[in-house]
Amino acid sequence: MDFMPLIETAASLALTVAVFAGAVWLNRKTKSPLLNPLLVSVAVIMALIATCNIPLDSYESGTSVIAAMLGPATAVLAFSIYQQRAILKSNFLPILAGCLVGSVASMVSAYALCTFFGLGEEVAISTLPKSTTAPIALSITGELGGTASITMAAVMTTGVLGAIFSPMLANVFHIRNKVAQGVAIGTCSHAIGTAKALEMGKLEGAMSGVAIAVSGLLTCFIVIAAQALG
Repeated sequence: MDFMPLIETAASLALTVAVFAGAVWLNRKTKSPLLNPLLVSVAVIMALIATCNIPLDSYESGTSVIAAMLGPATAVLAFSIYQQRAILKSNFLPILAGCLVGSVASMVSAYALCTFFGLGEEVAISTLPKSTTAPIALSITGELGGTASITMAAVMTTGVLGAIFSPMLANVFHIRNKVAQGVAIGTCSHAIGTAKALEMGKLEGAMSGVAIAVSGLLTCFIVIAAQALG
């Protein structure tokens, strides 16, 4: 019996968990928003893969268990949303408007910047759904004929930057309303930003979770409408 796949899976999982745990500890110790645990983890693991000549296929296969947990982990946010259902009902229209404006602004800015810098149609299409959560973004990219790897890079970058800078921008622009903070973070930086929103408070986290779902649906509808009109 070949135990190598099992060993590779265990080693990949152990490496990922250990690096992420260390990154979380470093973030809490320094309290620096720039040392985002996900950003630090990605940088360290990339460095280890490059310097230790770890086969990328083996690492990717070994960590597929973590990737499979992305959907269920996102679904758990429904509990926080349920706890804040009264606030959700009373702020339904502002939340919907915020998600709509944020989704449109994200797609328009992505396409405009790619066009301005001459990155090509493929890159522009692939970065359109950058502010939606990964499963939705990949589905949209597949429908539009984009490149999945570019989309994932854009989604990761957007999420990490949102988690780092959203609290700072909220202070700069004096956004004190917790519902507004949560909706803004969830709309622009999906699940990665929502992890930061949950650190800020239960209400911010719940509203960020709502924004992930609403902005994801709105993005899908906008893409479908654009295809129908085009």
